[in-house]
Amino acid sequence: MKRSDDRILTTHAGSLPRPEDLAALLLEEPGAQNGAGRARRERVTSATAELVDDQIAAGVDVVGDGEAGKSSYIGYVPERLDGFGGHADDLTIGYLADYPEAAALIPMTPTGQRSTFTLPACTGPVSLRDPDAVFHDISNLTAALAGRNYVEAFMTAVSPGNIAMYMTNRYYRTEEEYLYAVADAMRHEYRAVVDAGFILQIDCPDLSRRYDRSPDLPLSEVIRDTERNVEVLNHALADLPPDRMRIHICWGNGEGPHHRDTELRHILPAVLGARPCGLLVEGANPRHAHEWKVFDEVDLPDGKLVIPGVVDTTSNYIEHPELVAQRIAQYASVVGRENVIAGTDCGFATAVDYTRVLPRIAWAKLRSVAEGARLASEELWGRSRWTPGA
Repeated sequence: MKRSDDRILTTHAGSLPRPEDLAALLLEEPGAQNGAGRARRERVTSATAELVDDQIAAGVDVVGDGEAGKSSYIGYVPERLDGFGGHADDLTIGYLADYPEAAALIPMTPTGQRSTFTLPACTGPVSLRDPDAVFHDISNLTAALAGRNYVEAFMTAVSPGNIAMYMTNRYYRTEEEYLYAVADAMRHEYRAVVDAGFILQIDCPDLSRRYDRSPDLPLSEVIRDTERNVEVLNHALADLPPDRMRIHICWGNGEGPHHRDTELRHILPAVLGARPCGLLVEGANPRHAHEWKVFDEVDLPDGKLVIPGVVDTTSNYIEHPELVAQRIAQYASVVGRENVIAGTDCGFATAVDYTRVLPRIAWAKLRSVAEGARLASEELWGRSRWTPGA
């Protein structure tokens, strides 16, 4: 994984606003997220190229496919794995116990469309169903990158713990058995991405317990579960090089009080035990913007790097580049400038039918990340080290 050796590099957390016609195709029928049908497959391919070009034009250095072929960051899983059916239990969101009226702001709230967060439960043994699906994504991104000027490219995949958190276990005797079964089934996808030469990003909201069936779960149990899920993740990634991987943790990509979010300082030691060298954290929204200081309390292990969100992904405010630069400088002051890559709090389109940030504004925010990284680089290296596409 490239580091910010002579300037602050930029990236994002994965999902980007899909073109409207592609979004319609992905929502056309259940299971469409894998590109079933010639028109859908072709549009996913062309949209991937468009999203790559748009990222490069916005000044993004480490680019992705924008999750063009997925209806949501987790909704694609039942099409690739066997063992799921029916409907999973609804997940309790901690802050709704205190502010139930905030339910209208949550992605699972009915929108008049088929919700991509309506997920099945685990009803049988989990196994790999479609080993070729990930290679379609790889092929699309490979083609989109041909002849383009970029630093690195990444692809996302969901963590075993997040699958287990959302897709209720109704088959395995214990949650731990379920977790390891999912980990073994997802290993194929993880390896395929790394073997293709891309950075693998594992989306791990489970490590920060963003939704919890027990909002009042004691902190000790939250930490214990985080440690367990890290162990399971490491099992799935055991033979993959840490410097080709990064993980993303968040507390939910939705507007809301978030006052019950677990503090980063409590889970960071466990999270840093994950094999991937890169860690994407929320660093821009009002609940977590202060947590750059936590890295002054908990040492960043050798070989690790931090990718803080320097723009929020739930607000249509376009952050000023000088604010972005300040946020980057704060992280650089505690972990070292070479160990910081500027990112986003979460994806801009976690699901195609749930987007809080208007598409044009999302792209403007990414341009602000790039401009803020340029300003931070001037400050941190003492002179301008950045040109678009360099």
